[in-house]
Amino acid sequence: MAKADVDSLTVEIPDFVDPGGYGDVSGQMAIQGTDGGSKAEDYNTLDEPIKDTILRDLKAVGTKFFHVLYPKEKKALLKEWDLWGPLILCTFLAMILQGSTEDVNDMKDGGPQFAEVFVIVWVGSGVVTLNSKLLGGNISFFQSVCVLGYCLLPSCLSLIFCRIILIGGTESSQLFVLRLAVTCLGFAWASYAAMKFLGDSQPPPRKALAVYPIFLFYFFIGWLIISHSSV
Repeated sequence: MAKADVDSLTVEIPDFVDPGGYGDVSGQMAIQGTDGGSKAEDYNTLDEPIKDTILRDLKAVGTKFFHVLYPKEKKALLKEWDLWGPLILCTFLAMILQGSTEDVNDMKDGGPQFAEVFVIVWVGSGVVTLNSKLLGGNISFFQSVCVLGYCLLPSCLSLIFCRIILIGGTESSQLFVLRLAVTCLGFAWASYAAMKFLGDSQPPPRKALAVYPIFLFYFFIGWLIISHSSV
């Protein structure tokens, strides 16, 4: 081809056409909600009153407490974990079980102090969770801590019952046996609820190794209750 022909050669490049036919894709993303509005707007809590936020969180905590008392749905505490319930129960245990003696140098007759109970609960649940993870558990660290914390509810209820028993009468062998039975019931209930939620997260060959620390954790909490629930 001659040079003149090359110079006169003109190639027409057509305008780019979107092969997918999407057209203009600029704009804001919006997810359609169930009521016809934007789902993103439904879950936008920045402009929500504080009262509504607190009520919604309390309702979620109450729902998890119900699932602990009636542990039928295995994944109820694992879907949306939180630590509000465990914090409430741990604070309640620490306040009720803390020593009543005024002499800080003589703690033999008093119960454990607030910080001691607080550390026992959180460190204990952390150690049990770490053991579960090392054995191959397939749930997250905070999910396991959430379950262990919420399952303290039966133990807290047994503590309340023990206090009511002691308020109604003086300490005796009959009342001790009754308190022991109530505490054992709370221990068994808490252990069963925790295993109901966490049992499927462990490989079958190692499930027994994960169950033992859970039983030991709630057994120690039960021992604190039966030992230091006197008024």
